[in-house]
Amino acid sequence: MPYSKLPTLSLASGLASPEAKQAFLEELRETARGLGFFYLKDHGIAADLIADVLKLTRSFFSLPERDKLDIQMVNSPYFRGYNRAGLEHTRGKPDWREQVDIGPEQVPLKVTSSSPTWQRLIGPNQWPKALPDLKPVILKYQAAVTALGIQLTELLAEALGQRKDVFAPVYTPTPNQLIKIIRYPGRSSGESNQGVGAHKDSGFVTILLQDKVGGLQVEGENGWIDAPPVPGTFIINIGELLELASNGYLRANVHRVVSPPSDTDRLSVAFFFGANLSATVPVLTLPAALQAQVRGVTQDPNNPLFSEVAKNFLKSRLRSHPDVAQRHHADLLEAKDRTGPVTASAY
Repeated sequence: MPYSKLPTLSLASGLASPEAKQAFLEELRETARGLGFFYLKDHGIAADLIADVLKLTRSFFSLPERDKLDIQMVNSPYFRGYNRAGLEHTRGKPDWREQVDIGPEQVPLKVTSSSPTWQRLIGPNQWPKALPDLKPVILKYQAAVTALGIQLTELLAEALGQRKDVFAPVYTPTPNQLIKIIRYPGRSSGESNQGVGAHKDSGFVTILLQDKVGGLQVEGENGWIDAPPVPGTFIINIGELLELASNGYLRANVHRVVSPPSDTDRLSVAFFFGANLSATVPVLTLPAALQAQVRGVTQDPNNPLFSEVAKNFLKSRLRSHPDVAQRHHADLLEAKDRTGPVTASAY
C-alpha cells in the first residue's frame, strides 16, 4: 500500500534477540526498498550530545555575519565552511538555507596534474574563532553518527542476504563523512519556498537530526509526504550508493525541504555516510528471491550515476557550489559552466 507517513523502526528492540533481529531485517529491507525513509528510535546516541549539537548550531547561526563569513566556503578548495542563504544550488536554483559543511579533519595531499581529482577534496575544516566549543562537540558527534552509519550499513547488507561487512572494503580505511549544520530562514508567502530543492543523497545512508520545526518532505506515490520532527529519533534515508550496489532493489528516494513561515526558522543537522573517495561501488549478487525484484538503477540525464564514488561526490560538490568550483576547480568544469552558475545538481 502507498505510504502516507514515514514508518518508525526501533534499533534497540530490533537487536534484542535473534528472532527480533530477523523481523527487524525484514522490516528494514521492505522500508528501504519502498519509501527509502524512516524514523529511527532507540539508536543509542546520547541525548545530551544531541542537545549540545542543536544548542551550538543555534549559537553559530546567531553569530554576527562577520564571524560566520570568517569561515565562508568559497575560501576552501575542500568545500568546507559557511555558505549564506542562496549560495548553494539544487538543479540550478538557489536553496534558501545558510549552512556549514564539515568533513573529517584531514591533512591536505600533495596534488599534481596527474593526481586523481578526488584528492583535491582531502583537507581541513574551517572552524569559527568566535565559537570554539563547536569543533570538539561536532567532531564527537561525527564519530558517534559514523558508528551508527556503519551499523546501519551492515544491517542493510544483512537484509540483502550478504555478509554484514560486504561494504567494508568500500568505506575503509576512511569513509566519506559530511556533516551539514543548517538553518532555514522563514520566508513570506510571496517568495520561493525552496529551502532545498528536490534531490537524492549520494552516500550509503543519511542520518538527519531535526530541531522543532518541520519542512522535510519525501516523494510518495500520491504526492509529497511530510516528515515532521519526532523527539528522540533520527530520520534515516537510503543513498545512491546502496541503490547502485543493489541494482535498484533498494531505493534512494527524492526529497526536499520547504521553507518555514516568515515568523520562524528551521534547524537541522544532516550527516551523510559515504564510501572512501577512491572506491568503486560493487554490484551485489542478491539471493534469487530478491534478485527477481530488482528494478535497475534510476538514471536522470541531468544527474548521471557512476560506480566510481569520487565521480558522484565531486560532481555534486562542483554543481552545488559554483562559486567554489569556479575559484578553485575551474579546470574541472565544462566550458559552459566556467562563466556562470552550473545548471544542475545532485543535491
